[in-house]
Amino acid sequence: MSDGPSQRPERPHVPTWRIILAAILDFATVFGFGGYVIARFTGNLTSTGFRLEGAPAFALFALIIGYFLLAPRMGGTLWQRILRARRPRGDA
Repeated sequence: MSDGPSQRPERPHVPTWRIILAAILDFATVFGFGGYVIARFTGNLTSTGFRLEGAPAFALFALIIGYFLLAPRMGGTLWQRILRARRPRGDA
């Protein structure tokens, strides 16, 4: 017989603003660093930054998509870890 409601451990609440800020900063970080590295290797650096067209642009898109698909499976993205914005497993 049970003495009361089931003893389920409380999950810490993550504020929505942290999750949104982490996503924005993650995108900017991957776009900036990934774009620079791809531009450096493909010769697309300009005096004001980089300009990617064609295959290098698709490579950057693939990098961004891969980052957002793989990083959460490895413990969270860079900014989720810094801002402690990782949702507990099982939450939607």
